[in-house]
Amino acid sequence: MARKMMLDDSVLEGEFDFDLFVIGAGSGGVRSARTAAGFGAKVAICELPFHPISTETIGGVGGTCVIRGCVPKKILVYGSGFSAEFEDSRNFGWDINGPITFDWKRLLENKTKEITRLNGVYKRLLTNSKVTMLEGEARFVEQHKVEVIQPDGAQKYYTAKHILIATGSRASHLNIPGKELAITSDEALSLEELPKRAVILGGGYIAVEFAGIWKGMGVEVDLFYRKDLPLRGFDDEMRAVVAKNLENRGVKLHPNTSLSKMEKMAEGIKVFTDHGDELTADVVLFAIGRKPNSNRLNLGAVGVEVDHIGSVKVDEYSRSTVPNIWAVGDVTNRINLTPVALLEGTCFAKTVFSGQPTKPDYNHVPCAVFCQPPLSVVGLTEQQAIEQAKNDITVFTSTFTPMKNTISARQEKTFMKLIVDSETDKVLGAAMCGPDAPEIMQGIAVALKCGATKAHFDSTVGIHPSAAEEFVTMRTPTRRIAAGTSVKKDYNMS
Repeated sequence: MARKMMLDDSVLEGEFDFDLFVIGAGSGGVRSARTAAGFGAKVAICELPFHPISTETIGGVGGTCVIRGCVPKKILVYGSGFSAEFEDSRNFGWDINGPITFDWKRLLENKTKEITRLNGVYKRLLTNSKVTMLEGEARFVEQHKVEVIQPDGAQKYYTAKHILIATGSRASHLNIPGKELAITSDEALSLEELPKRAVILGGGYIAVEFAGIWKGMGVEVDLFYRKDLPLRGFDDEMRAVVAKNLENRGVKLHPNTSLSKMEKMAEGIKVFTDHGDELTADVVLFAIGRKPNSNRLNLGAVGVEVDHIGSVKVDEYSRSTVPNIWAVGDVTNRINLTPVALLEGTCFAKTVFSGQPTKPDYNHVPCAVFCQPPLSVVGLTEQQAIEQAKNDITVFTSTFTPMKNTISARQEKTFMKLIVDSETDKVLGAAMCGPDAPEIMQGIAVALKCGATKAHFDSTVGIHPSAAEEFVTMRTPTRRIAAGTSVKKDYNMS
């Protein structure tokens, strides 16, 4: 197949070892490499050696999502969810005779087997796409040249017409005395022993997900975060729902609170808060965010600019400040989600190797937080809609007890929400916290991407009995907000 490149005067013609050299074999890097190879490019990809817990010199083909992120996290979510299922089964006629025990090491072993299998799957996908795989740490030498330090310390050099940075991100630590006593999500997914008491610092995805995971496994969990509610950036009303669910499931919440120091004691780790309180835990998890993996790439030597946290600066096509060097995924700190990295990788390959300049479309990107029950959203939050609206906003909400809970007697409700432009009738945002929310929201995302109106929702026949049908039966507005209004809601979900 003839190779079609997007060429301009700023990218030199010449003889190179590869048309594309990809640094990082996570989701974005693998998608970019395979797609570019499919367009006829000669591609190499370099990744660090495999291990479940990453360091600056250890990683693995598949990247964070597959090895120490989305996939193993979801496996643990499944595992922890059985405790509630066992409780709920009684009113459905199931008698479980004898104690129910949980074997953390068995789950851990099976989790590790699965991510090892997936690591092999990703390698085969690259091989089948005729992508050259290299193992080691890659860094820039010149604009078109990289050095690869192999696991045995040997150095090799490769040239490429285009180089793509897809090195992802790493968990951050809070700089307080005793910070070395804390772990990150990497270690939390591979702990040798399940703790009896856990402190989690953070209010984002990872923090609330691990709070649910550990609580479901019988761990005593204290969750500390700096804001009034967890999940900053999500719809405030949905944040309140998640907080209530966490409390109802037994997680102890500490809003507006951070940690000031930690000390190793015979009985565990003593944690001190900025309010002067103390408590003791077996494990302290820092889940306070992530930072781009860019500091060891020698970017300064070739003039690639980064921002104050190390994110590679790119334009709308993922091109860095150096014409032949590109970047996708978390290392650019745009929308740090695996499917977005896949989107960016596909668009990059089309732009550079298929003559189809393509910008990633970041409108209506759905996402999910796998707390228990899960939260899933797409489009604008109520707060964003108010800020951006040219017209009035109509909000539709529905709170109900899922059918399963009417029998199990679990005191947990599902909450749904639609944000609608009152003038155009266009649905601007949707949110759900309840069982199967991510599965339902994926379909809602397609509707919003197609420009669905509230009338489209209302004219759609529901599937009965299901929770999803509630999205097409919400007829009565909960509130209408005038354009230009600044609203700060105090949501009480009791």
